[in-house]
Amino acid sequence: MAKAKAKKEKKEYELIKKRSGRYAVKGKDGKYINGDAKVEILLKEKVIKAPPKKKKTEEAPAEEKAE
Repeated sequence: MAKAKAKKEKKEYELIKKRSGRYAVKGKDGKYINGDAKVEILLKEKVIKAPPKKKKTEEAPAEEKAE
């Protein structure tokens, strides 16, 4: 039984789409890439979309209410 549906070959890494629909990134050395490096690669390849940026809202000072 094959674990991967499609492979996309690159010189530095390999994208593997799992049966679950998620992606794995395998480096040139055969080791899997995780964390921020994986996210950067998937964003660069336009496989995933960047999450929407949250606006920084000023929180009401809770310290004044405690007095």
